[in-house]
Formats: sequence, C-alpha cells, structure tokens
Amino acid sequence: VQLVESGGGSVQAGGSLRLSCAASGYTTSSRCMGWFRQCPGKEREGVAAIYTGSGRTYYADSVKGRFTISQGNTKNTVYLQMNALKPEDTAMCYCAADFPGAGPQRSVAKFGGQPIAFNYYGQGTQVTVS
Repeated sequence: VQLVESGGGSVQAGGSLRLSCAASGYTTSSRCMGWFRQCPGKEREGVAAIYTGSGRTYYADSVKGRFTISQGNTKNTVYLQMNALKPEDTAMCYCAADFPGAGPQRSVAKFGGQPIAFNYYGQGTQVTVS
C-alpha cells in the first residue's frame, strides 16, 4: 500500500490549505484514514481521523473548528481542509490509513482522546505558516 500526500505549501497566518491523500495498492477499502503532524521540536500529533464506513470524525483539540477531514469518492482518498492557519500549525503532515488483514504492525495514536490504530503511513508534506 502506498499513501501519497499533496497540497502542502507556505501560507500566511489566517490563510487556508487543503491536503489530499490517495492510497493505492490495496484491493479493499480502508477502515480509517487520518492525518498526523510533527511540529518542529515536538512529538508527532494525531490531527484528524475519519472512519470511512460511518464517516465519524475525530480531531485534536488544537485544530477543532479550524480543520475538517473528509473522504473522497472512494474510501481510499482523504482530504484535510485547514482554515485559519496559525504559525504554530507549521509542521510536516503525514497521511495514515488502516487497512484490514495482514500487514505492518498497527500503531495507536489519540485523536482528541480517541485511540485509533493505523498500519500505513505516507512520506509527508510540509505545511509552513508565517
């Protein structure tokens, strides 16, 4: 499975960016997709996640009301609309997915307190807010 992110870039504070992630190489649909970020000098943080069957979403407290996660026409595409960006949102952002069956060991992260497991990760896309 390959996850490819796009849409990162540089923006001024108060601006918006939309990240996209497409998963390929798996014949079945994902169960969950999400976004992590790693800000300079900080640990990786779960930002937003969506269960692709139910559409239920979870967000880190730091982005609630500003970021929106959504899925595309398939359950293997996910977007992250980021509005009202702040300099502290500067980070490398990574897409993640949970596909059923055998594969890499799952790791668990919390999204607003909700633990969610993923087994595939993308290479990341940089978001810079000045």
